[in-house]
Amino acid sequence: MPSSGHRLRDVEHHPLLAENDSYDSSSSSSSEADMADRVWFIRDGCGMICAVMTWLLVVYADFVVTFVMLLPSKDFWYSVVNGVLFNCLAVLALSSHLRTMLTDPGAVPKGNATKEYMESLQLKPGEVIYKCPKCCCIKPERAHHCSICKRCIRKMDHHCPWVNNCVGEKNQRFFVLFTMYIALSSVHALILCGLQFVSCVRGQWTASWELFSVVLVLLDRSEPWQVQWECSDFSPPVTVILLIFLCLESLLFFTFTAVMFGTQIHSICNDETEIERLKSEKPTWERRLRWEGMRSVFGGPPSLLWMNPFVGFRFGQLQTRPKKGGPEFSV
Repeated sequence: MPSSGHRLRDVEHHPLLAENDSYDSSSSSSSEADMADRVWFIRDGCGMICAVMTWLLVVYADFVVTFVMLLPSKDFWYSVVNGVLFNCLAVLALSSHLRTMLTDPGAVPKGNATKEYMESLQLKPGEVIYKCPKCCCIKPERAHHCSICKRCIRKMDHHCPWVNNCVGEKNQRFFVLFTMYIALSSVHALILCGLQFVSCVRGQWTASWELFSVVLVLLDRSEPWQVQWECSDFSPPVTVILLIFLCLESLLFFTFTAVMFGTQIHSICNDETEIERLKSEKPTWERRLRWEGMRSVFGGPPSLLWMNPFVGFRFGQLQTRPKKGGPEFSV
């Protein structure tokens, strides 16, 4: 137990360290630096399936937009501009998804609830500190334990299975960018689908009278004739099915991501996580409101770098984390 100068508040009776675990307080800073250089990944079956489904749906949307709508178009610049725009949005969305999924959300080091470590904190007499009985760590203010990641996460907002990770202090920026780019690409896909339906109906309506006259001439000549579908390289039933499914997917994605984007921006501007809002926790910290909160999440003054999911990215080598008891490994 800690010294009498401060108190350790715990939810249940739990040893500071298990018999087979050890913790060196002198190496805590270096271990946190190593974790910052690694890429985080949660080995959760449901989360991995949801993440793969997200990628497949984005790839499907890109396939329909590119090969069903844009490449068969006779307007060259229409195809080029919309193709470049949609593919850029898709790349930015998937990159933001990867950064959210593979970034440590702010995990507290395991097993640091030792007497030596607490003495190094230089706590004031009577000051209360909290220990998580599940991962045996000293919980910082506003940290919560995630049962899926099996770690305490600083400023944990929620655990999102679609990114297979918690949204916390260090990756909230990338989650906001992911929801924003998915919402923009969904709107773009809906607009392209609407234009495609209008152009196909208008083109086929105009061509029907020409086709009728051609059929009459061919019937008089008793020659074989074929009807050509000029709206897409695919057959009409396949084209209609692909476009309808893309419309439904885009509508669902836009609704979900637009709501999440608005919720995240509201939480950042009010400096309140979703867990804190649901629990109606009274703030014991100095709130960073509006632009101060935005700068703390996105870093620096407002600029185009806020929109860039590649900021701070560094390649690493895949290596298994040596610590036991957690579902994550590092890259």
